[in-house]
Amino acid sequence: MRFMTLELLTRAGCSACVTARADLERVCADLGLSYTEVDVDTAAEQGNRELRAEYGDRLPVVLLDGVEHSYWEVDEQRLRADLATGRGRM
Repeated sequence: MRFMTLELLTRAGCSACVTARADLERVCADLGLSYTEVDVDTAAEQGNRELRAEYGDRLPVVLLDGVEHSYWEVDEQRLRADLATGRGRM
């Protein structure tokens, strides 16, 4: 499997984000992978307003190799398949 980056975009107080985090943690634990989490509101306060502008209305969002993979929930079956086959870029 080639190296792929996995990122979860969230915001504080988002109950769907809590669920997505748990799902992503389970997938990553099963596959021996890690992911980064970015709060889009904190990023905007630090000058990166693009993330909130692009994704803020459909959080949580999973990015695989910087490309939107799923939103509102982790599409676990598709994510596992894409990670297994190395399909990050769409």
